Amino acid sequence: MSGFWLQQFLNGVQLAGFYLPLAVAFAIIQGITRRIFLSFGDFAMFGSFAAVYTCYAALVEGYGDMSASLFALGLAIASGAALGVFVARFMLGASLLQNPLAFMIASIGVSIVIEETMRLQSHSRDFWVPPLFSGLSVFTREGDFVVRLSAMAAYGTVVGLVGVIIVGIILAYSRFGLQWRACAQSLKLSAMCGVDASLVAHQSFAIAGGLAGITGWTSAISYGGANFSAGLMIGFKAMFASVIGGFGSIRGAVIGACALAIIEVVWSAYFSTTYRDVAVFTFIILVLILRPEGIAGLKSERESESL
Repeated sequence: MSGFWLQQFLNGVQLAGFYLPLAVAFAIIQGITRRIFLSFGDFAMFGSFAAVYTCYAALVEGYGDMSASLFALGLAIASGAALGVFVARFMLGASLLQNPLAFMIASIGVSIVIEETMRLQSHSRDFWVPPLFSGLSVFTREGDFVVRLSAMAAYGTVVGLVGVIIVGIILAYSRFGLQWRACAQSLKLSAMCGVDASLVAHQSFAIAGGLAGITGWTSAISYGGANFSAGLMIGFKAMFASVIGGFGSIRGAVIGACALAIIEVVWSAYFSTTYRDVAVFTFIILVLILRPEGIAGLKSERESESL
């Protein structure tokens, strides 16, 4: 593998590790509600501020870079999970689930509240974190090309991938995972079998919020800071990644996030980054036109038609 392609591969893995937790968060909620919850990008933004503040506080107190980053990760996950439970408990009742349009509008309202709250408290300013691990990078030479990978980028990628793997194990082998899969197949039948769908929804929002917190932490620590408006574009890309992979499919969300990362990296390698987002959304539109059920999705009937 030439140095150029090795660098692009590493860039792709790093970008996929950034999008994956958020795409899986969207898929978890899509799976049990059959609705799109638009606020997870702002959940990630909220987590990025929590990570920045915690990291600064830990560094001021004299903690090392690793300890500061782990404290920031813990609070970002906790903040995202708590926000998810709060929204599920107080803002998204059963009546909203019965109306897709109302559910979507409510999620937009949640995004506006979170974004405006963080805009006011940050005074519309960006907050930056000093480079951790002294900006340590790994260099290797492949011919005339120097391949570079920063320690923080590798660290953030590993955390994102591990977070998704842990959630995958929970969904595959835990009692909650069994109940989530039952609710994803049919809320009515799962309720008839004794599954508390409301509890499963709250737990799902907590897990999805925690995953969004991981993306927020990666944005803050690996990419350097937090901005109140950053959640919009991140959220849209991750949401579409989960949709083109297969609506409500965890495997589809993983495939969609990886496809999105590949498109961005390949475009950036050969063309101007000015039109990168245009290329990404063009790809998304083509996938949705040619394969509406998604790359890994299966055609399914509505629950009311199948019962």
